[in-house]
Amino acid sequence: MIKHLLKSLLTRRVPGQLVIQMTDHCNAQCPQCGMRVTAPFSRTTLAVDEIKRIIDAAAARGVQAISFTGGEPFLFLDALVELLRHAGAAGVAFTRTGTNGFLFQGADKPSFLGRISRIAERLAATPLRNLWISMDSAEPGVHERMRGFGGVVRGIERALPVFHDHGIYPSVNLGLNRNMGGALTRRLLAQPHAEDPERLHQVFCDAVRRFYRSVIDLGFTLVNTCYPMSIDVQQVQAGLSAVYGATATGDIVRFSQLEKAQLYRALMNTIPQFRSKIRIFSPLCAVYALHREHANDGEAGYPCRGGRDFFYIDAKDGHTYPCGYRGNEDLGRFWKPAPSPEAVITDCRRCDWECFRDPSELFGPLDQALSHPCELGLKLLQHPRFFNLWRQDLRYYAACDFFDGRKAPRTAALSRFS
Repeated sequence: MIKHLLKSLLTRRVPGQLVIQMTDHCNAQCPQCGMRVTAPFSRTTLAVDEIKRIIDAAAARGVQAISFTGGEPFLFLDALVELLRHAGAAGVAFTRTGTNGFLFQGADKPSFLGRISRIAERLAATPLRNLWISMDSAEPGVHERMRGFGGVVRGIERALPVFHDHGIYPSVNLGLNRNMGGALTRRLLAQPHAEDPERLHQVFCDAVRRFYRSVIDLGFTLVNTCYPMSIDVQQVQAGLSAVYGATATGDIVRFSQLEKAQLYRALMNTIPQFRSKIRIFSPLCAVYALHREHANDGEAGYPCRGGRDFFYIDAKDGHTYPCGYRGNEDLGRFWKPAPSPEAVITDCRRCDWECFRDPSELFGPLDQALSHPCELGLKLLQHPRFFNLWRQDLRYYAACDFFDGRKAPRTAALSRFS
């Protein structure tokens, strides 16, 4: 990772990232996602050869990170393995993918461990760097009802040691929602007095703590957080149009601006309590910047790099978009000439998509140091807390081996953050 950061600094380029939605087929019932199995729309899967062409074009452009997402990528395991190998052979350093968890059903069947071992063995033979498993709630029953997969939490618990034995350390992926702390969280948020900021903050803190404790008990060593996947009226009026189907308009993931401000504040206050116990990818500087934005305290961090260094490929048409929420900006096929810098919005903060917002905040100071050092000096004076958190994040990321999902956690290094 250090090697790639140094290369980026020397070339004055932020490491490129590409999210490829290889399919919008899904077999889960998640109420927070527009691609759930009951959603009435025509499903599409990109051809393997087309994705390979996209990968080759990305590698030629210097893209260093590719995520294969869905839908549910593991419905097409053979194709997924082939694409992971192709990306590695093309020179893409960081590849990742994930699952809704359907693989982990049937944990009590005699064939379960053998089946999981074969999947882990196939993945271990690819250059896959990070595998994520989505979970929605600290309460197993709530999570399983949301996904429509009975008994899957027990399956995850049994499967994690198998993956670890094969040198793969999956990350649990929490999509922030009203059930994340369990049924109690949703009931508390529904109470009339929940609009009190301090009350909201406490409810969210308790929910995040419950979730972290539950996934640590299951055996996870890595955790990531997906910020609320919904677009409100103001965002639509600002020009956003979701092209990525992993969003919904239901109450389960819809938060008011006040709620979002207190949700991000709760993350800021809770993450440090668990950084020594589990590797938490969510950078505090990014969470702080989002809290400031939703609390109307001004802009502390950096705009999203979607459309400049980061791009999204949609399964429906195979076209390129600046991100999953800027569907009005169709950039065409990825292997065609890149858009000119003048044609891309460079100050977008209109959504909270962590795939792009988190790395944008992390790389923002480095990019500004190379391109506009005087402006960086001024920003340091204006926002000292952001940069203090940013420095803490860099130290923590180094202790976590930059979240290499092929490495076990270094307990001694993490203990310094207790």
